[in-house]
Amino acid sequence: MSQRFDARFYQRFYMNPRTRVTTREEMARRAGMVAALVKQLELPVKRILDAGCGLGWLRAPLLDAFPGATYVGLEVSEHLCREHGWVHESLAAYRPRGRFDLIICYDVMQYLSDRETVRALANLGRLSRGALYFHAPTREDWRDNADRSTSDGDINLRSASWYRSRLQRQFEHAGFGIHVRRGVPWGQWELERSV
Repeated sequence: MSQRFDARFYQRFYMNPRTRVTTREEMARRAGMVAALVKQLELPVKRILDAGCGLGWLRAPLLDAFPGATYVGLEVSEHLCREHGWVHESLAAYRPRGRFDLIICYDVMQYLSDRETVRALANLGRLSRGALYFHAPTREDWRDNADRSTSDGDINLRSASWYRSRLQRQFEHAGFGIHVRRGVPWGQWELERSV
């Protein structure tokens, strides 16, 4: 899989204005949303793991939001690890020292097989001591939301319930893609909760 995510992949899906799936600005807004929600939940953040960090566009805005925090970029692309110095490892197998207060896992799982995804989701629980921001396109997203002219279609699509049933084993959903590790104290007003 590491060879799949070469310079051409990132040129097409991230750098070329006609074919890119997102922008640095959009990723900065996403980081701002994640940071605001985690701060609202009053969860401290000293260690950040960006699992599948790609070009690292979340790094600077997250570090701005959480001064003094450390950031680890985890990536399977050998190309990006050489270029940016990320940790070269699969989320399904990653075993670092210590745990993380905030884990970002954005648009990664669709590239893994079901078996690898189950292992990676379990690993997220082991790696987390606080918040997880999780997103993966679902079958419904692909049908109703994805811009297929700019989205990579060589992916594994699953239902939202498939992901939720596995995430809820170790996390509670707080909204907007934020999940909190079970056992971590946090509060949420009744009308803010998902129904």
